[in-house]
Amino acid sequence: MTGAVRAPRVTPPPALRGFEGTARYWDAMEGAWTAQVVAGDYYVTAADEVISTVLGSCVSTCVRDATAGVGGMNHFMLPDDPRGDATGAVMRFGSYAVERLINELVKYGARRERLEIKVFGAGRMIDSRSNVGEANVRFVRHYLQEEGLVIAAEDIGGPWARRLRYHARSGIACVKHLDMGETKRLDADEDELRSRLRQRPLASGDVELF
Repeated sequence: MTGAVRAPRVTPPPALRGFEGTARYWDAMEGAWTAQVVAGDYYVTAADEVISTVLGSCVSTCVRDATAGVGGMNHFMLPDDPRGDATGAVMRFGSYAVERLINELVKYGARRERLEIKVFGAGRMIDSRSNVGEANVRFVRHYLQEEGLVIAAEDIGGPWARRLRYHARSGIACVKHLDMGETKRLDADEDELRSRLRQRPLASGDVELF
């Protein structure tokens, strides 16, 4: 018999400590387990998994250490907390999200000099009243430069939202630019959440390869 499709694992690979609650599902097209990351979240894995998110003006940094065999992704909405509050949903702010992701990778054996870093998102959304995306990417570039870390690849800006799928083991990132209908819907959702976030802490096209 030829052309047989290998059956998926009944259960996903064990999650690293602290990430047991992340939603994961079997993606038959990818042939891999996929972890879904939402705004203000991050995920780190030592398995051959895909990490997925959807970005408007938000930014995701995707980081891996191929030698240590660990990789991860975050998804933040604003560069920093305008109130300087270190409580609440801090992972929605880049000033916490990038450092937390890197520190978590180091905890599982990554070394800073080996990190491969890719940056995505920061769209200038159609109905946005300010260019939050530009502020987000300006922050992450400055932060990484100050830390002596180099961006290996990026897909940022433009008037569209993105669907991002990051293969944590290989480091390949698949980016699809979304149509205007999807972009407008995401813009409205992000704008509402961002307005609430500024006021108070909340409870905890084609595919391109990079």
